Amino acid sequence: GEDVFIGAVMEQLEEAGVHSGDSACVIPAQTLSPATVRTIEDYTRRIARALKVVGCVNLQMAVKDGTVYILEANPRASRTVPYVSKAIGIPLAKVATMVMLGKRLSNFELRRRGENAVSVKVPVWPFQKLPGVDAILSPEMKSTGESMGWDYTFGVAYYKGLLAAGVRLPLEGTVYLTVRDEDKQKLVPVATKLAALGLTLCATKGTATHLREHGLKVETVFRVSERQAPDALDLMRRGQIQLIINTPTKGSGAKRDGAAMRRLAVDLGIPFITMMSAARAAAQAIEAAKSTTIEVRSSAEYLEAPPREERKGASTGVEAP
Repeated sequence: GEDVFIGAVMEQLEEAGVHSGDSACVIPAQTLSPATVRTIEDYTRRIARALKVVGCVNLQMAVKDGTVYILEANPRASRTVPYVSKAIGIPLAKVATMVMLGKRLSNFELRRRGENAVSVKVPVWPFQKLPGVDAILSPEMKSTGESMGWDYTFGVAYYKGLLAAGVRLPLEGTVYLTVRDEDKQKLVPVATKLAALGLTLCATKGTATHLREHGLKVETVFRVSERQAPDALDLMRRGQIQLIINTPTKGSGAKRDGAAMRRLAVDLGIPFITMMSAARAAAQAIEAAKSTTIEVRSSAEYLEAPPREERKGASTGVEAP
């Protein structure tokens, strides 16, 4: 009720509105400014004390134009406690239990470790075992587990986390792109990076036209609702699409197209991305995997990692949204 220890400020890769259990999360936060992180930590301490929490509390916040908004505060442990505990080298549930039994936080000399490494929590989905279920993300939690990727850069850590969750991002092949109008400009740097990495681009008419206007080579593919060949489903069944980036639109035809593509992607094991923030992260992961040797290390190595400047060639950060 007096002292506060913050295990981690995790940044979701997906936008607010997606259940936190269904969102990939990264420690440390990659696109938040130091001032924003300080604000988040200040709000956390003030809320925890005001609620007189003894034990765990987890808070959900949203950041928009530099302003931090409180979504909810839950005076309990969350499913990410095991992940955070591993990432920082502290058994948070054990500490919280001891505090609830009368110990004080000041008795524990808590110190976060592993702060010079990057860890990413990636959800594991049940869709393969649930025929017909749409794989769209929403406030309703659908994941049934989670994996963890750990490395010294975000791209490699995210790639490892996806691999552990059963998702293998392509290092070659074709990416199918179809996004809503408000996402077309955001797609340009992602598509540019994917093309530079040697992947082929194909897209629906509107998306393809926009990308061509920015100098990218893109093949046009029909929408499923246009009932002309080839459409995305045809190419997916032929094994000619290795990754799909599709941000859902409100039109009924586009909704049906998206649902059909997501379901077939699940059945065929094709990675499917529905948010631009996740698309940017995936492009970084592909870039990292193509340019770096993916190595396996013990948790102890990451928890005692030296400062970044001591590791030759180390870099961090995802592109700002």
